[in-house]
Amino acid sequence: MEKQKKMSVEELMKTDTPYCSRHGQIDPSLQARAKELVWEYNMSRPSEGEKRKRLLKQLLGSCTELTFIEPPFHCDYGFNIHFEGMALLNYNCMMLDTSPIHIGADVFIGPGCCLTCAGHALDPQQRKEGIGDSAPIRLEDGVWLGANCTVCAGVTIGAGSVIGAGSVVTKDIPAGVIAVGVPCRVLRPITEQDRMELSCPDGKNYLFK
Repeated sequence: MEKQKKMSVEELMKTDTPYCSRHGQIDPSLQARAKELVWEYNMSRPSEGEKRKRLLKQLLGSCTELTFIEPPFHCDYGFNIHFEGMALLNYNCMMLDTSPIHIGADVFIGPGCCLTCAGHALDPQQRKEGIGDSAPIRLEDGVWLGANCTVCAGVTIGAGSVIGAGSVVTKDIPAGVIAVGVPCRVLRPITEQDRMELSCPDGKNYLFK
């Protein structure tokens, strides 16, 4: 039987396979490149829309014309962040993309959110030696993260779900629910009763279609 090729940490970090590594095993120039692009993006003027689009295409693994990120934004590598459709990231979001971060279409991420694939060893001696782990994160289509949420390594949030502000998501969240808390837990499903009416200056209310 043919032996399976052993993957380097740099190869592993681009897959959806969780892994453990020691600080220094990944080429530091990869992070240095991301920091330069992120700095340039964060220093761009609000009027420089085309420049921002160009920088995002250089920085991110994949994005669309409808990927909107409000500065300041921070990430570790950039190439491990993948947008699949329209997405809006509000101010001061952070992504520690030591593994892939997959963001579906029509995703809203509130200000101050942190998506962290990276972790440190629980054992203090290993932690001192720079040993840690990493696992991918996935936000499916239509997810909304309220302000200041933290999404931890290995988590998938199901399509259409809403995560309440300030929550810490440590485990998978199913589709179509509201989940809140530290740690984050499902509160209830999203139903037709949650549909909003639009108030208009003409005095009429219009239900969203």
